[in-house]
Amino acid sequence: MRGFGMHSVGDIGWIEKERPACGPWDAIVRPTIVAPCSSDTHVSHGGSGPKSELILGHEAVGIVDEVGAAVQEIKPGDLVAVPCVTPDWLAPGVQNNRTFSHDRGMFGSFKFVGIKDGTMAEFCHVNMADANLALIPDGVSPEAALMTVDMVSTGFHGVELAEIGYGETVVVIGIGPVGLMAIAGAALHGAGRIIAVGTRPHAAEVAKAYGATEIISYKEGPIDAQVIELTGGGADKTVMAGGNAETFAQAIRMTRPNGVISNINFFDVMDTFTIPALDWGLGMADKDIRGSFCPGGAVRIQRLLDLIKYGRLDAEKIISHRFHGFDKLPEAFELMDKKASDLIKPIVYMD
Repeated sequence: MRGFGMHSVGDIGWIEKERPACGPWDAIVRPTIVAPCSSDTHVSHGGSGPKSELILGHEAVGIVDEVGAAVQEIKPGDLVAVPCVTPDWLAPGVQNNRTFSHDRGMFGSFKFVGIKDGTMAEFCHVNMADANLALIPDGVSPEAALMTVDMVSTGFHGVELAEIGYGETVVVIGIGPVGLMAIAGAALHGAGRIIAVGTRPHAAEVAKAYGATEIISYKEGPIDAQVIELTGGGADKTVMAGGNAETFAQAIRMTRPNGVISNINFFDVMDTFTIPALDWGLGMADKDIRGSFCPGGAVRIQRLLDLIKYGRLDAEKIISHRFHGFDKLPEAFELMDKKASDLIKPIVYMD
């Protein structure tokens, strides 16, 4: 089969491989729509270490082509959403874990582009199909379903970590697709004031459509000072869906005592964090710092699909670019890598 990925760090292109084998609990899926992600570009540049001849991609919807003998719920021909995180549900790491993201070690459940080939291919392998594939219900478009497998799930997880409550003031740092979904999730959780941090005009418009009450820019001064002035002391909760190590320190400053700083942002492997001791109350300000990876599994994705089905969420707003044809993958990937000013999220129809 043919796939798109990395021959080595910095060298991307088409890769020819054998079709993956299907184990007894597993499924082989033929992707019909995929979405390049900044995590894929990050991996291609060596952000998770050297890799070779690896097919990229971890966001897909598709048609089940084959299932193993032990699979009971999923069958060939089913239209499914493929979560970006597919845990080994028998591993000890998921039995006492709230996100199921670390089944056999750090990020162990993030198998695509981590320990095996991804979804940007004619076929992809999904372990434990009954527990990891979500059937797409009537009333949910495949495009919207595709957004649930990572963007919605990750953005909403930032809201879950922050434990956002009714009427609270929330800051969301970053208005890429994950940050936009954090804004939508914060609004669904009952946040009162939602301050979004970002500069891209199109993304800012979408942020307001999802519930942001104000947009601030780092170009207009330190964002922590802006938030403290706007709120008269700081936010109740801060969700980091972008930024760097310096932004992390700003997030601590702009969050009130008894607040939560929730991080769902990938930092660079060379980053070092400095916690401003005074702003953390010399360690005793009751400001919780939480960081977590996107949860996985079929049940979670099925619930997110229901939010779309019953009109609670329009996930297609974050799709900014659509490409038609398998051969358009390099173009879509380059767009994601270069991050054009009007970019939010590109998708590729694999027809």
